[in-house]
Amino acid sequence: MSRYRALTRVRCSSSRQTLIQQVRPYHSYEHDLPPPLSSAENAILAAGISHVPTHGFTTTALINGARDAGYIDVSANLFPSGAFSLVKYHLVTQRLALAQNGTSSTIKEPTKHRTREPTNVLDNVRALTLKRLRANEPIIHRWQEALALLAMPKHIPDSLRELALLSDEIHFLAGDKSVDTSWYIKRAGLSAIYASTELFMTQDQSTNFKETEDFLDRRLDGAQGLRSIVGDTGRWAGVQAMGLISGLRSKGLRI
Repeated sequence: MSRYRALTRVRCSSSRQTLIQQVRPYHSYEHDLPPPLSSAENAILAAGISHVPTHGFTTTALINGARDAGYIDVSANLFPSGAFSLVKYHLVTQRLALAQNGTSSTIKEPTKHRTREPTNVLDNVRALTLKRLRANEPIIHRWQEALALLAMPKHIPDSLRELALLSDEIHFLAGDKSVDTSWYIKRAGLSAIYASTELFMTQDQSTNFKETEDFLDRRLDGAQGLRSIVGDTGRWAGVQAMGLISGLRSKGLRI
């Protein structure tokens, strides 16, 4: 994908360039940065996330975050989406953290079950996907609440957009340099795999989420095998789309 256009757009505005530097250098250049939060909004959401393990993704967590940040309770009204604002904040900040902490040359697999360093794009995709999933560990007992909010019709556009951005970020950081139709196919496939693995993780009681890791490996291995067997691009995309739809249906979305 061309990056000249995005880089030109950034350079045409020194103020926008300053904003980007303040947030962080964003690696997926074809995407716009998330809308900037005010200092009050950022402080409340950052503090509110710390209350999610106890209160869940609720208005109560948001109000407690406002108190911790030094604001009155009514400050929670800054967020028209209510508790969903906490979910989206978690999704965005954890996605951005991937780019801050890993590139294809520095990624190491965050697991006790495999000790070797990744050697190719698929290994990097696996390592990054696991790293993102493990970022849910502190709040995994509350994540089904988040999935319920993500599946609400009014939140579906944001949910699908964030899932697509995560898939693109992972492939970019993994070193994927494809510029043909496989660019879209790989990302659609990983979106389906991530959604189903994340849901599986909410029910995983194994030590260190080993069963989630095994589940991810089976899905990735199956995707690679199917992609090598199915030569028709349209059919492969259709198979992966159906996987994504099944994952969304399992979250309660009627489609």
